[in-house]
Amino acid sequence: MRQQMKKLTVGAALIAGMLSFGVAHAKDPIKFAAPLDYTAVYTFLTNEYAQGQKDYVTMVNESGGIDGHKIEYMTSDTGNQPQRGIEAYNRALRDGAIWFDFLSTPVARAMVNRVLDDKVVMITAFHGRGDASDGETFPYVFPVMSTYWSQAATLIDYMEQHEGGLKGKKVAHVYIDSPFGREPIPVLEKLSDKLGFTLRTFPYASPGNEQSSTWSEVRRFRPDQVIIWGAGGGQAVSVREAIRNGIAPEKIHSVVWLAEADMESVGKDTAKGIRKFEGTDNGTNSALIQEIMAKVIEPGKGSGPKENVGRTYYNIGVATMAVSVEAARLAMKEFGAPLDGEKLRKGFEMIKDYDANGLLPPLSFSEKDHQGGGFGRVSHWDGEKWAPLNEWSNPYQDIVWESIRQDAAAFKEGR
Repeated sequence: MRQQMKKLTVGAALIAGMLSFGVAHAKDPIKFAAPLDYTAVYTFLTNEYAQGQKDYVTMVNESGGIDGHKIEYMTSDTGNQPQRGIEAYNRALRDGAIWFDFLSTPVARAMVNRVLDDKVVMITAFHGRGDASDGETFPYVFPVMSTYWSQAATLIDYMEQHEGGLKGKKVAHVYIDSPFGREPIPVLEKLSDKLGFTLRTFPYASPGNEQSSTWSEVRRFRPDQVIIWGAGGGQAVSVREAIRNGIAPEKIHSVVWLAEADMESVGKDTAKGIRKFEGTDNGTNSALIQEIMAKVIEPGKGSGPKENVGRTYYNIGVATMAVSVEAARLAMKEFGAPLDGEKLRKGFEMIKDYDANGLLPPLSFSEKDHQGGGFGRVSHWDGEKWAPLNEWSNPYQDIVWESIRQDAAAFKEGR
C-alpha cells in the first residue's frame, strides 16, 4: 500500500512538473484593445467593423499567432463618450494593452495626449485627427489610411481627370455641421483656386435626418458636381434629397462612409451610379478575404453573420487589423518579445508597400508619415455592389500636407 502511494505521489509530481513546464514556457499574448461605440453614434458600422477585426485575429491565432504569441482582442462599449473611453483605456492599459482603436473621433481626440504620454499605439483609421499623419508631432498615433483631406483630394482629382474637368464648373460640398463635416473645406478651397472651379458649402444639422431646406439651396446653386460628407443614416438622406432635387447619381460623390446598407435604403437601382471614395477593396475577391473565408468563415469560426464578409465596413475592419498585425510582426522580428508601445510604433514605421494581399493600396509609413501615403480610389454603385472606377492614387499630397503641418504645428504649440 505504501509502495502504491509512493508511485501515485511520484506520478502526480511528474504531471505537475510537466504542467508547470508548459505554463512556464507559454508565450504571453499581445494585447490589442478596441473600446468601440456599440450603442450611440457609430452603430451603423461598429458590429461589422469589429467582426472584420475579430475574424482576422482568429485567422492569425489559428496559424500560431506572431512567433507563437497569440493576439488577445479586448473590446468594450464606450457609447461614443470620451469619459467612458478614458475608463476603458485605463482598464486595458492596466491589463497590458499596447494598441488601441476607438473608432470614434470624440474619444480618439480625447485620448491623444494620453497615448503620447503613455507611449502606446493608437490607430485612427478614417476618424480622429488628420494632422496625426505627422509622425514627428504624433509619434504614437497612426491614421493608417487616407485622411479626410486626402479623400477630398482624391474625389476632386477624379472629377478633374475622368468627369470632364472642373475649370469653370461649380462644386457643392454638402456636409453635416460638425468638425468632421467641415474638415475637408480648407483643402477643397485650395483645390478650387488651383483648378479654377467655384466651391460653395452647404451645412445641415446633426444627425442629418432632415436636410430638405439645405438641398433646396443646393438646387438653386445648380452645381455640376456634388460632394456629400456625412455618415450613417444621414448619408442615405443626402442621396435621396440630391436625387429628388434633380441631381444625377453619377454627379454625387461621397466620403468613405457610404455602404451597401445605404444603397439598399435608397434603392439599389435608384442609387446606381453614385460615386464614393474607398481606401480598401470591396467584396470578397481579394486574396486576403478569400483566405479568411477558407480558414475562418467556412470552418464556422467567424464572429458574426457570414453575409457581412466582404461588405465595406467588414473589409475596413480587416484592413486595420492586417496593418496592425504586420507592424507587430515586423517589431517582433526586429526587437523580440515582449512587445511594448515603443517597439510596436517602430514596427508600423517599418511597413513598406504593404497591400494586405490585395485588400489595400500599397501603404508605407515612416517616422514622418503616419498616414501611409494617402492612397485611395473612386468606386461606383453598379446596382449590386461597389465597383472601382480607377486605380489607386494619392493626388495633391502637397496641398494635403499643408493642412497636416499647419494643424500639427498648432497642436504642438498648445500642448
